[in-house]
Amino acid sequence: MSALVLAVLLAALDQTIVSTALPRMAEDLNGFDDIAWVSAAYLLASTAVTPLWGKLGDMFGRKRLYLASASVFLIASVACGLARNLSELIGARVLQGAGGGGMIVLTFALVGDIVGPSERGRYQGMFGSVYGVASIVGPLLGGVFTDQLSWRWAFLVNLPVGIVALAIAARALPAAAPGTRARVDYFGATVLAAIATGLVLVTSFGERWGWGSPAVVGLIAGTVALAVLLVPVERRAAAPVLPPAMFTSRTVVFSSLIGFFANAAMFAVLVYLPTYLQIVHGVSATLSGIHMLPLVAGLVVSQSLAGRRAAHTGRLRAILLAGLTANLAGLLLLSTIGAATHTLVLSVYFLITGIGIGMVPMVVLTTVQNSVPATDLGAASAVVTFARSIGAAFGVAVFGTLLNTGFADRTHALPTAGGFDATRPDTIGELPGTLRDTALDAFAHATATGYLWIAPTLALGMLLALFLKPARESGAATTAPGRPDPSADGRSVRAT
Repeated sequence: MSALVLAVLLAALDQTIVSTALPRMAEDLNGFDDIAWVSAAYLLASTAVTPLWGKLGDMFGRKRLYLASASVFLIASVACGLARNLSELIGARVLQGAGGGGMIVLTFALVGDIVGPSERGRYQGMFGSVYGVASIVGPLLGGVFTDQLSWRWAFLVNLPVGIVALAIAARALPAAAPGTRARVDYFGATVLAAIATGLVLVTSFGERWGWGSPAVVGLIAGTVALAVLLVPVERRAAAPVLPPAMFTSRTVVFSSLIGFFANAAMFAVLVYLPTYLQIVHGVSATLSGIHMLPLVAGLVVSQSLAGRRAAHTGRLRAILLAGLTANLAGLLLLSTIGAATHTLVLSVYFLITGIGIGMVPMVVLTTVQNSVPATDLGAASAVVTFARSIGAAFGVAVFGTLLNTGFADRTHALPTAGGFDATRPDTIGELPGTLRDTALDAFAHATATGYLWIAPTLALGMLLALFLKPARESGAATTAPGRPDPSADGRSVRAT
């Protein structure tokens, strides 16, 4: 477990650690125009390869695939740290994302192998806490490395930690027997990777390219066409990346949708609340992270308690509904924030939001893992991870559009002399006193309105959760920790 925790920490950190280092990277590598690809390349690659890693783990054994993905990640981290220009850095980030995506999905699947259904919630909760903490700590570490050492250490630091994790994993992870050998579904994996690529490109660059531009419209049309093609492709494959049962299982489909909505809301909070604190309340990047500690505390504690409660009672749906309700309450509270909202009030809002965020992701994953046979554990984990990754990208993109549009609408009449740009909130400081206060109020109001618009997605997630019938609640048998149970879980998939 220590090896797996370290791996998830590294893979999750590298999704966010570069955010505060991007300006310095652009300056050093002379690549301001394409610097956004440093983040997008990692997200795109990690999302695209997730289903393939999951299925290959089912077919050839997860330990060897895990060690391979971790090795790819570490080699790519060194390449990122030694990059001489932006093209090399972006290429290395693609390779790093491919390894990181495998580390995350194979970790979740390995927990399903090692731990029985009754205990999965407790252990998955631990990894969810690591993932959430990394989302907050990543930008802080990126800023510290950039200011005190070099942005290259944001990548090179992975090497010593990763080698330790790799050594422990090679020694301690059980060598599970591989599954049925069949021809790898490369065509299905390619179609799925193309779908992921289209979705990530649209969400990452839709606003920059223009939502109605031919490039974005073409990407959306192509992605939809590929999604329609995927179903018959997977039905004909001997060993499909996404087994047909995944398309017909209500538990898998509904849980994946809930994970999509919950992650969209979570990343809208994790990415943009620090921005609100830095712009509206004038705190530094480091202090904004400290202000977010109540959210992190709520997330970690609720993850742990939800996992233990799930292991003790097996009432996964009740825990999921409680988490979605708390998360929705947190977003509604955040929809009331303003420029003058006191720090203590914000802390309470952050705590409630963190509690809600922490209770959902790993319960969703546990629900799916308990509903599939052991032979499909990797593929099922990949489906949920894939849905959550796309949800995160959508949440950041949609909220960013809502925020920028709302801010621009409320400040379009302000004078631009002096450098203020209504489409760039970071230029608020260029305005004189009273006008600056007006702009700060506008940004706070736009942030609050964005959370109000995001909130209905969680209400939809609650509706879907009402129709879930997790395996333990429907009477499926469970086994002792360490013994995967392919029997009752398999019946649950066929029943749904």
